[in-house]
Amino acid sequence: MIPIEIIQKHFPFFDKDLQDQIAEVGEVKEFEPGDVLMKTGQNIRSTMLVLSGLIKIFREDDEGNEFFMYYLQSGQACALSMVCAIKQETSQIMAKTVSQTEVIAIPLTYMDQWMANYKSWYHFVVSSYRDRFEDMLQTIDHIAFRNMDERLVFYLKQHQASTGSDMLSISFTEIAQELNSSREVISRLMKKLTEKGMIRQHKSYIEIVNL
Repeated sequence: MIPIEIIQKHFPFFDKDLQDQIAEVGEVKEFEPGDVLMKTGQNIRSTMLVLSGLIKIFREDDEGNEFFMYYLQSGQACALSMVCAIKQETSQIMAKTVSQTEVIAIPLTYMDQWMANYKSWYHFVVSSYRDRFEDMLQTIDHIAFRNMDERLVFYLKQHQASTGSDMLSISFTEIAQELNSSREVISRLMKKLTEKGMIRQHKSYIEIVNL
C-alpha cells in the first residue's frame, strides 16, 4: 500500500476517498533515464501518475523516426494513455524517461469507475487532455509555420523549462530525430546559436545562455 502522504503531496486536489483508493490499488514504480515506459501498439494495462522525474512523449513512424510531442512532470499524467485506457485501445504514442523517474501505476479496471464516481478524477482527466492538447498545438504551430532555426530555439526552451536546468544533456542526433531533421542541419544551426552567444557547447552537454 502506498503511504497516503505521497498521494496528498503530489495530488492534493483529489477527493479524500480517491486518495485512499489510489493508495490501496496503486503501485509505485521507479525507472532509470532512457527507460521506455510505453511503446506504439502496446496494450495499455495501467495509467501512470508522475511523482518525480521527467517523461518524454513522442510519436514514431514506420521507419523508427521520432516526433517529439511534449513532456510530463511531477503531478501530471499522460492524457492520451488515459483516453486509450478508458476506450481499451492500444497505445498510439511512445513514452521514455529523460531522468530518474517515479510513477504510480493504476490498473486499467479503475478508470471508468473513477470517472463516474469522483469529480476530481474526471476534472483531472479532462484538464490533462486539454493541457496536453495545447502543448501539441504549440508544437504543431512551430512545425507548420516556423523555420527550423525557430523550431530549434523553441525545442531548447521547452527542454530547459521542463528540466529546470540550463545544462541540457542531449545530443545533436537526438535533437535531429525529434525535430525530424538531420544531424548536419542541427549542428549548423547550433553553431549559429553559439556564435550569437545564445548557447555554449560543451563536450557532454549544451549550456543555455540567453534564448
